[in-house]
Amino acid sequence: MKRRPTSERTPQGTKTIVFLALPGSQILDITGPYQVFVRAAEIYQCMHPKEKSPYKVLLTSATRSKSIVSNCGLNLTASDTLGTIRGPVHTLLVAGGTGVEKATHDKEVVAWLRKMSPRVVRLGSICTGAFLLASAGLLDGKRAVTHWKWVEELACRSKKTTVDPEPIFIRDGNIYTSAGVLAGMDLALALVEEDLGSQIALQVARELVMYLRRAGGQSQFSTALALQASDRRQIEELRLWAVDHLTADLRVENLAVKTGMSPRNFARIFLKDTGITPARFVEKIRVEAARRRLEESKDALDKIASDCGFGSLQALRRSFTRGLRIAPSEYRKRFSDAPDSLQSN
Repeated sequence: MKRRPTSERTPQGTKTIVFLALPGSQILDITGPYQVFVRAAEIYQCMHPKEKSPYKVLLTSATRSKSIVSNCGLNLTASDTLGTIRGPVHTLLVAGGTGVEKATHDKEVVAWLRKMSPRVVRLGSICTGAFLLASAGLLDGKRAVTHWKWVEELACRSKKTTVDPEPIFIRDGNIYTSAGVLAGMDLALALVEEDLGSQIALQVARELVMYLRRAGGQSQFSTALALQASDRRQIEELRLWAVDHLTADLRVENLAVKTGMSPRNFARIFLKDTGITPARFVEKIRVEAARRRLEESKDALDKIASDCGFGSLQALRRSFTRGLRIAPSEYRKRFSDAPDSLQSN
């Protein structure tokens, strides 16, 4: 018998994946992750034509009508409604969008979620769908994330939830929450990897022309976009210059010279204008550059450390683990197809 690659996993029966859609749902919160599961099932069956599909993907309406008008005006037709869905559900994902606010006050929807939660293996949300989980008390005692624009609101409403504004998705027990829009596709890929292995997840990412697979601990956006814009031309020009000169000596004293300020005044103004210290900014842009190199190249780790300005492999490991909660070698092993010989240490 031909052995399967170790990176591939055998599904235990067909898993029913249900997307709960609301009137005004963000269409990409549904169609993006939905396509990830569908394509993963197609690839698996092409590889194993004699086996059943690993997934049955369904769209369920949170209203009594199967017709759902998305936030952009396109109509979606669900296969089920809250009152008609039958059979076991393995994974239930709640889509976000403008309809979530109204749904949080819908007693029928909230009660249905509470009733379903102990029956599913995995329960999750995409973007602002986390608010609906929170309204049902399902995020109490959990660590969660949502779209960066709404993290403070979620933390305010759900006092028993630890809301982390940084990651693109979080798993806490069997509860999965994700950041805005396309982060739902990253979450779906992570779930596919859990079920079917990294080989199929990577193939799905490639076919959908996604940016490979992003680790859940990765920031929702690049350091350059995450920072507040500064009204001072010197600060903005410095930030752009630093991104292009990662191997330069980017200590505070040297950065201050480029802006014509004293080190103390520069550090104070930079923090006030951007919300981050100069040292932390430099570390984050270097980690971001290293992450891209790990995903896109087969360069040795010590070369990546040098090219991104860390000075040593040990410094790369410390900063990378602090920023992304995963070691560089493990990140490459999980999120790139680089040869094993480059993944040690």
